[in-house]
Amino acid sequence: MIKKTSLQRTIEKSITLKGIGLHTGAEVSLTFQPAPENTGFVFVRTDVDPPISIPALAQYVSETERSTTLEKDGVKVHTTEHVLAALVGVQIDNCTILLTGPEVPILDGSAVRFTEMLEQCGSVEQKVSKTVFVPQKPLRCVDKATGSELVLIPDEQTSLAVMIDFNTAVLGTQNATLESIEDFKTEIAPARTFSFLHELDQLLTHGLIKGGDLNNAIVYVDQPIEESTMERLKKAFKKESIAVKPNGILDNLTLHYPNEAARHKLLDVLGDLVLVGMSVQAKIIATKPGHKINTTFAKQIQMEIRENKRNEAPQIDFSQPPIKNVNQIMEMLPHRPPFLLVDKIYELSDTHVVGIKNVTMNEPFFVGHFPGEPVMPGVLQIEAMAQAGGILLLSTVPNPEEYLTFFMKIDKVKFKKPVHPGDTMVFKLDLLSPIRRGICHMLGKTFVNHQLVSEGELMAQMIKKDKIKA
Repeated sequence: MIKKTSLQRTIEKSITLKGIGLHTGAEVSLTFQPAPENTGFVFVRTDVDPPISIPALAQYVSETERSTTLEKDGVKVHTTEHVLAALVGVQIDNCTILLTGPEVPILDGSAVRFTEMLEQCGSVEQKVSKTVFVPQKPLRCVDKATGSELVLIPDEQTSLAVMIDFNTAVLGTQNATLESIEDFKTEIAPARTFSFLHELDQLLTHGLIKGGDLNNAIVYVDQPIEESTMERLKKAFKKESIAVKPNGILDNLTLHYPNEAARHKLLDVLGDLVLVGMSVQAKIIATKPGHKINTTFAKQIQMEIRENKRNEAPQIDFSQPPIKNVNQIMEMLPHRPPFLLVDKIYELSDTHVVGIKNVTMNEPFFVGHFPGEPVMPGVLQIEAMAQAGGILLLSTVPNPEEYLTFFMKIDKVKFKKPVHPGDTMVFKLDLLSPIRRGICHMLGKTFVNHQLVSEGELMAQMIKKDKIKA
């Protein structure tokens, strides 16, 4: 289900940092800017004309080789995961990230500098509540080729657990956990990216790592180093000498944590799952994660959220007055009791409407429709949805009382559960396409006690009364 929680937050002021892109070696300026409610996170490439905005959403993922790349209209942003993890880690919901190049600066290979800069900005509450996806069943994503697996388990709070195993003695099997986002800054943010020496050598050979040095990546030595490789490393990192420490990593840095590699993988999972586009309340367990399976799982969660929204009843606060009461409804619709089947309207926008009907035992159709076990006729459920849809359609014209709406088509109708006396029917209708020439194509759903009881696609046309032929 989708629930509302605390108010959304954005940063209080803008801040800029500069750094080198790991793969391009080019200096890039990154600026965090405050953003309005419901923006989420958006990267803006300011070095192209016109600037291109790329939302941090899974549908924009184009590459996952060693980092997560987002792309829109042929413009890319590489290595997005660390900065996105930092934004979530300091509990920011909306932010615009301006970039003067194609790659987020690597800095020290962790998220700690981003975290510190965001904390310097401060944060402010906004006017809209945060939405959180609360899954009702486990989800699982498996890559059989790599043995990678991500599992999401319903829980009362959000937590992450990661296990890594690269089948190498120097690294071994490592685990890391994050039980509370409050611990991100101290437990996860400082964990730096890592590589194995043979991978690094291949990247250097092919000119694919121009902005690295021994301070922004832990390098595990998993096989003997040839003299030619050592010379290439010294030249690439501009060092007179390079050695291997007893713990199996190249020198010139010290591990922040014994399980720093696993903590960094957890950081990557956190940053990649930001691409869901909504916070998720669940226990997430990742085994041998990587950017490919992380972003694939983000897309899977997105699909679950869409399906959940499709079948989830609107949340109505009945302590608040409706947008339209029954008298205001009768000013728009020509229907009258006993055929007026909408009592109140609680939501009304350009694309959707939410209304209710309280079903009583006094409804005239109960007299003859299964009087021993009274149930509301299905055709009247569709009619009630259509009347609520009529409010949506008629609200688009200045003088709705001058128009009538007529069915053109009813399609894909399904009845899930019976409606009994005493039930409160909640209708939700969403446009399936823009209203054109007075024609409205809607998806209608009826809920009772938060359960879907009927649904269907409805098409209606709005016609002026003086145009109707006798």
